[in-house]
Amino acid sequence: MVTLLAAPAEPLTNAGDTQLVLAALLGIAAVVLLIAWGKVHPFLALILGAAVLGVVAAVPVDKIVTSFSGGVGSTVGGVGLLIALGAMIGGLLAESGGADGIVERVVGRVSGTALPWAMAGVAALIGLPLFFEVGVVLLVPIVLLVSLRVNVPLIKIGIPALAGLSVLHGLVPPHPGPLVAIDALGANLGQTLALGLLVAIPTVIIAGPVFGNFIARYVPATAPAALLPTRRDAADLSPTRPGDGRLDADGDLVTEDDLVNPGTGRPGGAIDEPAGRRSRRAPALWAAVVTVLLPVVLMLLRAIGELTLGEDTAGRKALDIVGTPIIALLAGVIFAMIFLGYRSGFSRTQVSGFLGGSLPPIAGILLIVAAGGGFKQVLVDAGVGDLVANAAEGANLSPLLLGWLVAVGIRVATGSATVATITAAGIVAPLAATLQGPEVALLALAIGCGSLFFSHVNDAGFWLVKEYFGLTVGQTIKSWSVMETIISVVGFLGVLLLDVFI
Repeated sequence: MVTLLAAPAEPLTNAGDTQLVLAALLGIAAVVLLIAWGKVHPFLALILGAAVLGVVAAVPVDKIVTSFSGGVGSTVGGVGLLIALGAMIGGLLAESGGADGIVERVVGRVSGTALPWAMAGVAALIGLPLFFEVGVVLLVPIVLLVSLRVNVPLIKIGIPALAGLSVLHGLVPPHPGPLVAIDALGANLGQTLALGLLVAIPTVIIAGPVFGNFIARYVPATAPAALLPTRRDAADLSPTRPGDGRLDADGDLVTEDDLVNPGTGRPGGAIDEPAGRRSRRAPALWAAVVTVLLPVVLMLLRAIGELTLGEDTAGRKALDIVGTPIIALLAGVIFAMIFLGYRSGFSRTQVSGFLGGSLPPIAGILLIVAAGGGFKQVLVDAGVGDLVANAAEGANLSPLLLGWLVAVGIRVATGSATVATITAAGIVAPLAATLQGPEVALLALAIGCGSLFFSHVNDAGFWLVKEYFGLTVGQTIKSWSVMETIISVVGFLGVLLLDVFI
């Protein structure tokens, strides 16, 4: 996840190392048991798990609350807005028929056996300039529709898409983790980018299509009904009695709760169309494609500007603004409103309904992801990340292995890839001075690989994937967590292999 949750200057507790380890283990165990055995909602389970962790670590109760709230706020501010805007784009794509057009083109051009490879390639391309969660919310409607249309197991094409996004997020600039490592180690950005792409290609193949084809046999996931993009044909609709709804002057269905919650209550849910006043036409394929790619292009232009333009130039400042994820996604929403909504014959009320209807289903996802961020912040603030870092400082290991192991330990303990990257890079930074240019770039990549190791219940990304793909905790661990581990290990082996020849 991209939300940077920095540890405080001093831990919130004076607990010893053994007590901190016990607190982390009990907190994580509490979350897993409450969800898997107690059937407690993940949002509540994460809150209670954070409380268990803090109490066992002897953190004052008021500081537990402050730390958890800060983590929730940071996560919602950084991730929540992106999820909401991405859901709006998905809702407009589904209701206008734009997503159907993309799916029909993909299905028509790619055979069933090649679909996982195509999804991995598309995700990797889109993921080059995108943050992970932005790519997820943009690709999920496409993945769900492709799975439904060609009757391919959801995991078989979902895992390749997630692998493409995750590998690029962890290994290739301009993502925050690689950029932090590059800055801390003094690595050459161009070398890191080139070597990162060399490592990324085989890693995506193994963790994506190869693993996805295997694990799909053991994780029979089905798309959540509330998130499945669907449309209702105008011929199947008719005005209902006043108590259920009525047509306004534009021929749009009006219900009693329109002012409170316009829309259908779920993305892709049917919005009743008028009996005949407004003509409807399917949007052009280019409009649907531009809707998906516009945020990508804007963020990519920002990344190019950071590499080629001076900080104080007008062009750099303009690209920094339009390439901000929130601005880029907002531009995508506005473009979709015009070209998928109004230009396709929908009224302003209906477009508003599509947007409003895309938000209620993600409320639960937002709360769970936010609680995951809060749980992670309590781990960080209690000093668990510092514990792992301190244990690694005295180890007599090669810089590449040390950087990877430290990142792995902090990733597993805190759930934050960014915190793992920052801490590991800081620990091994003195060793970077003894390495040659390409070796420093490989050290940055080794840390990036370690920061992706085994995402589990303390990672907000774990809950994002679980909810979007309708998985249980066990299924998410068997698919998503194992996939992340494969990425980490295969990527690190690729780094070691390059180190032999450089």
